[in-house]
This record gives sequence, C-alpha cells and structure tokens, in this order.
Amino acid sequence: MNTLLCKGTFCLLSWEADSRGRHGEYTLQPLSLQAEETTELGSKKELKSMPFITYLSGLLTAQMLSDDQLISGVEIRCEEKGRCPSTCHLCRRPGKEQLSPTPVLLEINRVVPLYTLIQDNGTKEAFKSALMSSYWCSGKGDVIDDWCRCDLSAFDASGLPNCSPLPQPVLRLSPTVEPSSTVVSLEWVDVQPAIGTKVSDYILQHKKVDEYTDTDLYTGEFLSFADDLLSGLGTSCVAAGRSHGEIPEVSIYSVIFKCLEPDGLYKFTLYAVDTRGRHSELSTVTLRTACPLVDDNKAEEIADKIYNLYNGYTSGKEQQMAYNTLMEVSASMLFRVQHHYNSHYEKFGDFVWRSEDELGPRKAHLILRRLERVSSHCSSLLRSAYIQSRVETVPYLFCRSEEVRPAGMVWYSILKDTKITCEEKMVSMARNTYGESKGR
Repeated sequence: MNTLLCKGTFCLLSWEADSRGRHGEYTLQPLSLQAEETTELGSKKELKSMPFITYLSGLLTAQMLSDDQLISGVEIRCEEKGRCPSTCHLCRRPGKEQLSPTPVLLEINRVVPLYTLIQDNGTKEAFKSALMSSYWCSGKGDVIDDWCRCDLSAFDASGLPNCSPLPQPVLRLSPTVEPSSTVVSLEWVDVQPAIGTKVSDYILQHKKVDEYTDTDLYTGEFLSFADDLLSGLGTSCVAAGRSHGEIPEVSIYSVIFKCLEPDGLYKFTLYAVDTRGRHSELSTVTLRTACPLVDDNKAEEIADKIYNLYNGYTSGKEQQMAYNTLMEVSASMLFRVQHHYNSHYEKFGDFVWRSEDELGPRKAHLILRRLERVSSHCSSLLRSAYIQSRVETVPYLFCRSEEVRPAGMVWYSILKDTKITCEEKMVSMARNTYGESKGR
C-alpha cells in the first residue's frame, strides 16, 4: 500500500510491506522528490527530481532543520509499520522513540545469482569466477566446463590434485527392504557433484564379526560396485541396483545381500573412488541379522519326543536316538525345544537336569553348549509364548552395465556415464513373528 503525505508544497512517499514472504528479489530506486520548474522558454515546464536524502542534506547544511524544530512543509509520521529508527533525529520527540521495525519481505519476482546484480561486465565475470571457484573448487582452482582445474599449490602429499574434495558417501539400510535373518539391503546416494570430482567406483566391504574372529586380521570381502556387481562377476548372493530419488538428477545405488547367516553381527563399509584414484572417507553400518527361522510346531513335537524317550527306563538305543535328535537341530531350534520341554514337563525335572541324567555329562555338555551360540537378543525372543512364521515377497532392482570397462582404465571411467539397464525382481523373505498370544 502506497501513502503520499503532503503539506504545503512538499510530499513524502511511504509504502507498507507485504507480509506474504515469498521468494524473489527487489529492484530499489532512490526515493526522490519531483517539482515542476518553469524554464526560460516561458510556459513550457519540465519535471526535475533529486534524491530525498540529498534534499534533507541540503536542509541540514542550510541549518533549516534541527532536532526540536521541523521545517515548514515537511511532515514525518511514525505508523505501526515503517516506524522511524531511533537514530533518525527527525523522529526524536519526547516519548516517541521507537525501535527500528523488523523488515517484511515483499512479493518476489524471481531468484537470480548474486553476481548477476552487478552491472559492470568485467566485475561480474570476476565475481562469478570467484564464487564458482569457492563453491566447487574450494577456492583453489578454476571451473572449466564441469571440472576443476586446480592451482599449482592445490596438491596433496600423494601428488594428486585436491582442490575439488571427494565427498563421503553415506551408507544406510534401505527403507523399503526390512532386514531378515539372511537378507539385508543397503543403499547410498551418489556423491558426484555437478562440477568437480568425478566418481569412478564405489568399493563395498562386508565381514561377519564375532568373538572368534580377529577383526583387525580378517578384512572380509571387498566388492567393486562397477567391476564386480554391475559386470555380473559377483556371486548370486549379491546383487546391485540403482534408482532415482525425489530429484531425478540424484542417483541412489543399492546392494542386496541374500546369503547372510542368521543372528550374525555384520560390518559393512563403503568408500568412493574418483577418476584420479583418490579414496573418500569410509562410511560404516554395523547390524545384526534377524534371529534364525524356527518351526514352532516341530519344536514342540521334538520336545514331546524327547520327554517320551527320557520317561521311564531309557535303553541305550533310546539314549542314542535322543542324542542324535538334539544334535541334528539348529541351536535356535534346540533353545525352543528346551522352552517347550520345561513349559510342559518341568515337574519331572527340567531339560538340562534330565539330559545330564539320561545321556551322561559328556553328551549333555555337547548338546547344551550349543545353546551359547544363541545371542541374548534371540534368546529373549525364543522365550515368547508363541512363534509364527510368515513369508513375504519384496521387489528390488537388479542392474547390469551394458558395457565392459577396459582393464587398467578403471580410474578414468566415470560411473555416472556407464550405461546401466535395470529390471525389477522379487525376493522371498521368511520371518518369525513373536508374541504372547496367537495371532499377534
């Protein structure tokens, strides 16, 4: 809203801000006063203008304005919006001092780079070059097309140019594929910027971590995303994929592992490699796969069978049959058999005591020490009142490269330029559901 305040022959133009606050820019023109002036030609008139600040400065110079007396013909109002700042001596009246208002953004037309606001072409180009270098090349090089030409001083200890940093990829669990006892899907966003660093490959490492393995000596298995997974040289247990995020220009790479061990602690690491051979910082994900699948009905049947073999006089043949039966089942299944046995037959002696009494300490120890392989997390779940099994099918993208990268040239190939074809496949994932009542 524009307001024109006039008194005598003078006018002051003010305006009110629009509080809608949309993005864009302003072009500000100096506030000026206009007056009609008769020229020497007689009746012909033309408009003359001067900046308002120049007008005020002239009045102050002529000592026509003072703190306590305003010149006739000038009126200044302080409204709710557009208040006069306390530094303005024209507004210094007793009890009228007010703080400077918070600026309110007007409606915006368009968004433009800062350097376009500069009018001089030479300055504009220098400013643009400096901004591009600062943003893409750490201020240590020049942007040439879509890459950085580093300065002579921008080289690391290995002699590789480092004016364009290699970002760290962030490895994460795929939100669309819940980990199961044997299947885990991981993904990361492509870190190659629009200008500068060119990512050649991603190196993925995975290893199982447990108390029997020296994690410093055992490095696990390394997989090249471009050379192993996309080329199809990897095993059938690992598949590569690629999809696009909410922004079409952003690629999301994924790897699905289909042959992991249940109730196992795994460590996955990922780093990027650029076309010059530099490595990014590592990104790590450590997780434990879900508990092994358990057929609860079968576990209850085995518990009944063992009770019948232990009950009464146990012959050598029955003892051997019980021993063979308990050694053939998995550790988690054995834990569940023990749970059912104690739930139904504990009044005749718990599972551990009866096994030692019927089979002898040596054979009982061989059986019972296998229970130590079950993690504390899975142990608590295997004590649930009911365990039900379910199978779900989830889709995933299976991708292959259409071209073969020449040996020895891997550092010079840009992964984003590789032609990749993807197809959606389905993978079946079996899970246990644990609960205190059936149907939960």
